[in-house]
Amino acid sequence: MDTDSTDHPTQRQELNKIIMKFAMPSPGKAVWQIANTLIPYLLLWATAIVVFQNGYPLWIGWTAIVVAAPFLVRIFIIFHDCCHSSFFKAKWANKWIGYLAGVLAYTPFTDWGKAHIRHHATAGNLDRRGVGDIWTLTVEEYIAAPKLKRITYRVFRNPFFLFGFGPAFVFLILQRFSQKGIQHKGRLSVYITNLALLLMLLLGGMAIGYKTYLIIQIPVVVISATLGLWLFYVQHQYEEVYWARNDVRDSVKAALEGSSYYKLPKIAQWFSGNIGLHHIHHLNPSIPNYNLQACHDEIQMLHPVKPLGFRKSFKSLRIHLWDEETRKLISFKAMRLIRKARREK
Repeated sequence: MDTDSTDHPTQRQELNKIIMKFAMPSPGKAVWQIANTLIPYLLLWATAIVVFQNGYPLWIGWTAIVVAAPFLVRIFIIFHDCCHSSFFKAKWANKWIGYLAGVLAYTPFTDWGKAHIRHHATAGNLDRRGVGDIWTLTVEEYIAAPKLKRITYRVFRNPFFLFGFGPAFVFLILQRFSQKGIQHKGRLSVYITNLALLLMLLLGGMAIGYKTYLIIQIPVVVISATLGLWLFYVQHQYEEVYWARNDVRDSVKAALEGSSYYKLPKIAQWFSGNIGLHHIHHLNPSIPNYNLQACHDEIQMLHPVKPLGFRKSFKSLRIHLWDEETRKLISFKAMRLIRKARREK
């Protein structure tokens, strides 16, 4: 996108003024979103329980599990908005719903929320990578790295590793521990979430049997985690993404060009809580997910943002390194050509 129209201070102020009206939470919309998400999720759980405990055709139970997973993604979006204090007006409501949604999504509220706020502050900043983002090296960094680090990076960026092993590891294991640099309240949220998950396991096991509970819970969490990780990945990993050094980084460009407008089919957009409009979310994180589409539709200055289509988004799986010369994410193959050209000079 050409963001020249937002580069002037007056135009930026105008954009900020217009967009602020969408940053007003609606209790009615919030409660309705909780209802139309949580009720179907619980009904699908109940269906799976009945199937596995009564010997009904297994495909019915597995269908319920597969359908429940996108609802858990939507629960995570509610949790995400609560971390931004944007879902409800009241701080206490965001906190309580955030903690409850976080338990369902296996994610500690304060610990994850504080790291995520840092992600917003550093998105698109080449000098402040490493918090709440996908590990990304520049071409120069990769070439200069020791062999072991290059091998590790290539394994990490391999789609089969990233989306095969990564989701289960992050949500089932990694998030059971506090992130580096998070203060006492963040660590406390990890302990509370872990205790709640343990209690949920014990009560669920006693009520329906541990085998039934785990047969349903683990696939739902892993499938939803995989879907969620893909959404997060494609939000900042695409060819024309914006990255810049700290001294020249532009916050508006970091939002509008460094975060994708992932145009999904309507049903996928519903399940993902409009998070595909990620450029608007980064422009103003105080806008609740249920207002993002209306914000996009009304504000003409946002329309020049080029959408990332569903098919084109899979190209992101083949690009892994940031090239500071072309200002694009490139593949390992393209990097090798660059390296060969430099050797021939």
